[in-house]
Amino acid sequence: MGKYHFIIIGSGWRSLYYVRIAKAMPDILRLDAMYCRTQEKADKMAEEFSIHTTTSIEECVGYKPDFAVVAVNKTSICDVSIEWMDRGITVLSETPAALDMDSLKKLYRYHMSDDKTDKKQVVAEQYREYPYNKARINLVNSGVLGDISCLNISIAHEYHGFSLIRAYLGIKPDENYTVSGKIYEFPTTQTLTRYDKFTDGRTAPKKRCVAVFEFESGKVAWYDFDSEQYRSPIRKNMIKVQGVRGELINNELYYLDENNEGQYQKIVTDVNATHTKDTNPNLSIVREIEKIMCGENVLYEPELGMRGLSEDETAIAGLMIGTAKYSRGEAESPYSMEDAFADAYASILLDEAVRTSNKVSSCIEKICIAKNK
Repeated sequence: MGKYHFIIIGSGWRSLYYVRIAKAMPDILRLDAMYCRTQEKADKMAEEFSIHTTTSIEECVGYKPDFAVVAVNKTSICDVSIEWMDRGITVLSETPAALDMDSLKKLYRYHMSDDKTDKKQVVAEQYREYPYNKARINLVNSGVLGDISCLNISIAHEYHGFSLIRAYLGIKPDENYTVSGKIYEFPTTQTLTRYDKFTDGRTAPKKRCVAVFEFESGKVAWYDFDSEQYRSPIRKNMIKVQGVRGELINNELYYLDENNEGQYQKIVTDVNATHTKDTNPNLSIVREIEKIMCGENVLYEPELGMRGLSEDETAIAGLMIGTAKYSRGEAESPYSMEDAFADAYASILLDEAVRTSNKVSSCIEKICIAKNK
């Protein structure tokens, strides 16, 4: 029996990440039930994944879980999260916090109203917790590059990408900025979808979004993301962080030592690959990160040991445990709602910028994010 109990609201592709994590961490996490809208779906999920499912809201509330995972359609995340918080349950919701300005303002007002101060929500923004990113953010924060001025980032889309931009640049959620951008379309050979692998050489037009975020502090981020990038073996991630005393380019660190002599170190990642029996090509091999080092410095090691989880699942597991502790009053939120509001807002503005071909200015006061300066 796990220390922390949770339920899942929703039964789609994303909800299964939480199922796999619970099965990998039975000593820490306990899935009490998955809530499905129909009995047919509940029966299917129970049989296929050997989990308890239900169509009863009352049953779910009766478990008194530490938190409820809201893994529903993006357009419904805001309203469904509020529904479950109103039932007295802490919510860990999938991203984004809200999909449009009306929903974003609604959610903000909900959290800020006097009678909702005890309602807790965490948005599962996991990309900062990826071992790959966590290690590099730790390295940047060590000061080896000096004050950070800019970065090129091609790792994640929209709200995920903006969360990483702020993490690498050290931008608080209340700092304003401008964004301009454009979407290009190029033919690309298809390789992997969520469920299938293609080896017949078929091509399809794929979109690439390129944008520039310019912050009030003078820091700049060049954002670049291809819709194929999450899975395709021919579309890889890239990051370049520049500071006054050096730069980090993917796995390579260039910096000045105490004598202002140029130095070079390589980031080395140890990976344990496990072959599974899963028929999904994305899940047939799990690559779990054992350690990330730069020179003699350990940048990352799994706090809970090797669990047979991917980077994405490892990151989400940390948020789940953090949410449970936050729900019990044992810790601060693992990802603040101010951060989540800022990410969702940036995604909305980025869409406006590329749709109108205009430079768009943020105005944080529009969603009333409290000043943290």
